[in-house]
Amino acid sequence: MSLKTIVWFRQDLRIHDNPALEYAAARGTIIPVYILDDDAPGQWKLGGASRWWLHHSLQSLSNSLESKGHRLHIFAGDPQQILSDLQHQTQSDTIVWNRCYEPFSIARDKAIKESMTSAGINVKSFNASLLFEPWTIKNLQGNFFKVFTPFWKHCLQQSVDPITLSGNSLDSAIPFLETLETSVQLDDFKLLPSNPNWATGFDWSPGEFTALHKLNEFFETAVMSYKEQRDYMDKSATSMLSPHLHFGEISPRLIYHRCQELMALGQGDLSGVQHFLSELGWREFSYHLLYHFPVLPTEPFRSEFNQFEWGNNPDDLRKWQQGKTGFPIIDAAMQELWQTGYMHNRARMIVASFLTKNLLIHWRHGAEWFWDTLVDADLASNSASWQWVAGCGVDAAPYFRIFNPITQGEKFDPDGIYVKRWIPELRDLDVKYIHQPWTAPLSVLKDAGVRLGHTYPEPMVDLKATRNRALQAYAGIRE
Repeated sequence: MSLKTIVWFRQDLRIHDNPALEYAAARGTIIPVYILDDDAPGQWKLGGASRWWLHHSLQSLSNSLESKGHRLHIFAGDPQQILSDLQHQTQSDTIVWNRCYEPFSIARDKAIKESMTSAGINVKSFNASLLFEPWTIKNLQGNFFKVFTPFWKHCLQQSVDPITLSGNSLDSAIPFLETLETSVQLDDFKLLPSNPNWATGFDWSPGEFTALHKLNEFFETAVMSYKEQRDYMDKSATSMLSPHLHFGEISPRLIYHRCQELMALGQGDLSGVQHFLSELGWREFSYHLLYHFPVLPTEPFRSEFNQFEWGNNPDDLRKWQQGKTGFPIIDAAMQELWQTGYMHNRARMIVASFLTKNLLIHWRHGAEWFWDTLVDADLASNSASWQWVAGCGVDAAPYFRIFNPITQGEKFDPDGIYVKRWIPELRDLDVKYIHQPWTAPLSVLKDAGVRLGHTYPEPMVDLKATRNRALQAYAGIRE
């Protein structure tokens, strides 16, 4: 007799190294399910760019399952009601999923598990999204870590589970191909933009196959130089795996073990591999913080910042969002974000510093904009990173660290390649002036076809004056 298991896919849209899928496939018949839940997340329901990614990722997962003879059944609504109805329809005795760690996910999943268990249904959950469960990593006092370096040092002393070959197990699992009541077609979700279609510049291929290909390509071409090259916005020196990781198209365990295998060879300078691995550590640290401080997306970790007087200038916020600040590296970054759904990590720090310190606009406004416009929008990483730059989080950047967009541009985009790619109005400007066009002689601007205040904005603020204002404001909360 074949046992039927409902596999509830969430942020684990892959068939390899998927513990829940592996467990279900070993039991007999699997019923793969995805449920679009826009209610439980509240204000953190998927943003526009993430919905675009989800559509294509679900299509990729569906194709992968079909290649193994299985069908993905998709639904929209309340997961508890849908899973209960599915269990009755299919007479499944078990429901499995891989854990999510957002506060709303934990509350929802706990309620579902308690309800199903009380009804005599077997429910099992697994870790597929992190190297370590957040509650297992503790300092010597038995508390959670608040500083990254000791946190990651401790993590590196722990063992990481091996990957599972879930895809191979699917070959022997029994498919469930019946049409289920209330199931819908992917297009019914209406995840893609229509009018206007703002995603025309999204040059991405979501899905597990692409994620694995990117990992291999990165290890072959760029990982060894990652530490030295990663901050340069004019180079293709990063893995571009963050959206694939967020949607679970690739597992962090696979990346971890690939790094360990490369370091075990002991060939050449391995600092690039170690630094890349530490970026995976920052992702772990962000989830560690979110789990232990669940109000991280809305409340400052450092309580003294509750009294901080943030500015409230909608026009300034709009200029920042639209990339019309008059500072080329800021505007290029914001245009990259809008046109591609992505922003280089160094650029993220620069634009976040400008918003929170030069403009003194609340970090939550920046986090909310990123949530809607990034394809890799991740509640843990987004919240922790914005608080880090704003100076109100754990292990935060010192309050006096204010990124200067001119010097940052000159250092990390020395030839103006990044700026000219995203700000075509400046493409003919001499590189000497590309990061501060207002200093160029009128003749140079004219030859480049640049009219400040017309074809390209004047700087919206005085950097020195706003830096001093920020230092004074930040110093006030430390008195």
